[in-house]
Amino acid sequence: MTHIIGIRREDKNEWEQRVPLIPDHIKEIQENHDISFLIQPSKIRAYNDKSYQKAGAIISEDLSKASVIFAVKEIPESFFQKNKTYIFFSHTIKGQLYNMSMLKKMMELNCTLIDYERIVDENNRRLIFFGRYAGIAGMVDTLWGFGERLEKQDHIRNPFSKIKQTYQYESLTKLKQHFTDIGNYIESHGLPESINPVIIGFAGYGNVSNGAQEILDLLPFVELQPQQLKTVFDEPDPHTLYKVVFKEEDMVQPKNPSNPFQLQDYYHYPEKYTSTFEQYIPYLSILINAIYWDNRYPRLVTKHFLKSYLETPTELRLNIIGDISIDINGAIEPTAKATTPDNPIFVYHPRTDTLTDGVKGEGIAIMAVDNLPCELPKDSSRSFSEILWHFVPLIAKTDYSVLFDQLSLPPEIKRAVILHNGQLTPQYTYISKYL
Repeated sequence: MTHIIGIRREDKNEWEQRVPLIPDHIKEIQENHDISFLIQPSKIRAYNDKSYQKAGAIISEDLSKASVIFAVKEIPESFFQKNKTYIFFSHTIKGQLYNMSMLKKMMELNCTLIDYERIVDENNRRLIFFGRYAGIAGMVDTLWGFGERLEKQDHIRNPFSKIKQTYQYESLTKLKQHFTDIGNYIESHGLPESINPVIIGFAGYGNVSNGAQEILDLLPFVELQPQQLKTVFDEPDPHTLYKVVFKEEDMVQPKNPSNPFQLQDYYHYPEKYTSTFEQYIPYLSILINAIYWDNRYPRLVTKHFLKSYLETPTELRLNIIGDISIDINGAIEPTAKATTPDNPIFVYHPRTDTLTDGVKGEGIAIMAVDNLPCELPKDSSRSFSEILWHFVPLIAKTDYSVLFDQLSLPPEIKRAVILHNGQLTPQYTYISKYL
């Protein structure tokens, strides 16, 4: 029996050019397994239709013959068909309101939903992700915004203004070469005195943060501990940047001072903790937000703090926030909207609680592009596919008509089954309260 897999084209916006599986891996699967592929045609996909045809796939608008369908982003409700299995980033596990209607439609049609975000190992570490590329693109776009804001708002010539937006680079290799050149320039020529020291703070230390740091580390830098921030201002070196990575114990403390900080306790009972992050904000030039957040957790940057700082005699040094995690009004409370690569930055004005698109204006610039990996669509798709394709034969050949307990999926994939034949699986029954 030949199993048929469909790959839906991405059409959320003109920037979404990513694919879940690249042609090389589809060719490998078809040659070694009794599996065939139907690929919806696309004019913008990073890997064109011809490359898939050359790999042995069939280009077809109609995917109805496929029992399992892969995509990247959310799928329109009209696309779903009864009793089929879909694998994509559903953005439902936090009960996201904007996707509950989609989830209900899948339930009505007895669909099975596997979410990439929940493909994890026994230690709950994600195995298939675009996070590294979100970090890479987010760091590049934030540094680009930093350079633009210094030049256009403050009229300060600076080496960061040489940086392009991520999507303007041909590849990650070319991007890294350019950053190496900029790093050499900073080492030899230094930074403008008026912005020195340039301190970049990273909230979080996972895949997204590591991707962002991968770019910053191409520039000359000195790493600091949070408690060392004050000392840099005594004799700042203009030929280097300063990097600080904040962990949970740096950002929060127990509300009861007699209780010690315990990481697992914080994860499970965040309401017992309060944010201490505001003490670091005045020292930072750039903040990269790369943490997981939901509304149980304290915020990093609040509107109240930014407005109250206007009443102090010291001007806030924080120039731009790269909000890579993008929880609307979440960890970065002024992030009131997501942006796109062609209009990536807005300025939040604490005095009036308003936003202005672009890099100019009193306040703090925020980079909030919500699909950053698609700025490097070929590189990010290849990286994603390199992990995913190994699981594809087992996903394709599984009998989904059996009871959930009897599904013969590998444990990493089974943990990611949110719906099975239209029913929330035991791990995800909590989502029902959002429906």
